[in-house]
Amino acid sequence: MMPLIFAKEGETVTIRRISGKDDVRQHLAELGFVMDAEVLIVSHMAGNLIVQVKGSRIALDKSMAQRIFF
Repeated sequence: MMPLIFAKEGETVTIRRISGKDDVRQHLAELGFVMDAEVLIVSHMAGNLIVQVKGSRIALDKSMAQRIFF
């Protein structure tokens, strides 16, 4: 498993694990980042990501992207 920040632009990955405290994991789940969800990496910008998950585009900073594993 690798953190989401290592996924390539244009790649679609499947979430395998989400780490962090319960409140952080709950926040990510509310945004659509749940186990087995597919995530499309739209773009990388200085370690930050724009991703598409469940039909929505979401910006993630580097610290949040490091908690999502594929």
